[in-house]
Amino acid sequence: MNSQTLIRLTPLALAFALSGCAIGPDYLRPASLLPAVFSEAKPAENVAVANNPAINPAWWTLFNDAILNDLVDQALTGNASLRQAIARVEQADAVAREAGASFFPQIDGSAGISNTKASTKTATYIATQPQIRRARSAGLSTSFELDVWGRIRRTNEAARASILATQYSRDSIRLSVAGLVADTYLALRAYDAQLAVTTETVKTREEGLKLVKTRVDAGLASPLDSYQAEGSLAAAQAQLAEQRRQRSLAEHQLALLTGNPGLKIAAGDLKQLPLLPEPPAGLPSDLIEGRPDVRQAEQELIAANANIGVAKAGYFPKFTLTGSLGSESKTLSDLFSAGSNTWSLGLAALMPVLDFGRTSARVDQAKAINQQSLVAWQNSLQTAYKEVRDALVSLREYGEEEKSQGIRVDRAEKAMGISRLRYEAGHAGYLEVLDAQRTLNEAQLSAINARQARLSTSVDLFKALGGGWKADGQS
Repeated sequence: MNSQTLIRLTPLALAFALSGCAIGPDYLRPASLLPAVFSEAKPAENVAVANNPAINPAWWTLFNDAILNDLVDQALTGNASLRQAIARVEQADAVAREAGASFFPQIDGSAGISNTKASTKTATYIATQPQIRRARSAGLSTSFELDVWGRIRRTNEAARASILATQYSRDSIRLSVAGLVADTYLALRAYDAQLAVTTETVKTREEGLKLVKTRVDAGLASPLDSYQAEGSLAAAQAQLAEQRRQRSLAEHQLALLTGNPGLKIAAGDLKQLPLLPEPPAGLPSDLIEGRPDVRQAEQELIAANANIGVAKAGYFPKFTLTGSLGSESKTLSDLFSAGSNTWSLGLAALMPVLDFGRTSARVDQAKAINQQSLVAWQNSLQTAYKEVRDALVSLREYGEEEKSQGIRVDRAEKAMGISRLRYEAGHAGYLEVLDAQRTLNEAQLSAINARQARLSTSVDLFKALGGGWKADGQS
């Protein structure tokens, strides 16, 4: 094949490469097979609300707590795991850009200078030839694979899906970090509330001990009452020390999560616990398709599907277009003079003839990976659906528990007051007062725990949905 023929064939080969169909299956999103709505959620009176809920990515702001908002903002910029995830996204972007460059030819420049001395003892030596041959050269060369079967297109499709999967992986870490910060902050505020309760309990028991000692000194009570009061006070003080320890550990965890080792959070009380945002009625199940981990699983499925085409392209010949343009001469002064130019143009094909099943094995591997990715995507949907249902049920039941705990605290306070009056009047022993104190303390702490569990479950719901909902009037 002469050079003129190659020149005429090159545009045809390029047109064929650009118009060819990519081998392998095109991606079609599988059906999720999930129910339309979450049966555990309140039914929606307004169909438009049920079918078009607005997702709020900054879901933690729904707690209306400025300190929590600041902590999450710090974590989203300073958390070590998140910074690593961002670096992985940058790496995936670079990989995708490298794959995209395969659509274009790579042009290499070359230059050379050589001096070669010929042997006078070889049979091929001719006396008229110079003993030292000098050569100077400069040129450009390229080698470009024609994407006839779509192998490069499928490779780029997989690379684009991979970078999206990495981005969604980063978003999953963002969601997890924000959730962990919110949970830890709620725990810290619960310890603050417990400390307030226990501090009041210590104060009450100190006053009770003074009363008991006065009665013992007056001969109106047995020294046994004094020992019991002292033991009860010591128990409350030990409880206070443990709560301070737990509160400090929660503060240290927040310091680690936010990347701020010296973090200090001012003490709070029951009134500083955030208000509980209520989920809207009629939550549709397709909300979970927006979860970062679900999206990541789908992009991995898309990449696996594209890699089937990459593997199948191995059945067909690979066409490569090569070319070079340059000049050669004996001296540098003549390197770019008339007659020194050189060029070449070629088209090569490489096709497997007998590979003993290697290509078929690669195709089967790609199909198996695609099936694994499909199962992983389906499982991510089902797991997300289950987590939302769990959170909705827990949110409802913890709400009922909190109401019951409130009634329990109210009755324990009344019982405490009556037992104290009975003891002061001499109608009951101090053991009755101690029992009432313990009952009240347990009821108050249980009410705080129920409140914390309810708040923490709302965090679980936000994480399960992949975000929160926008409040009324929020754009």
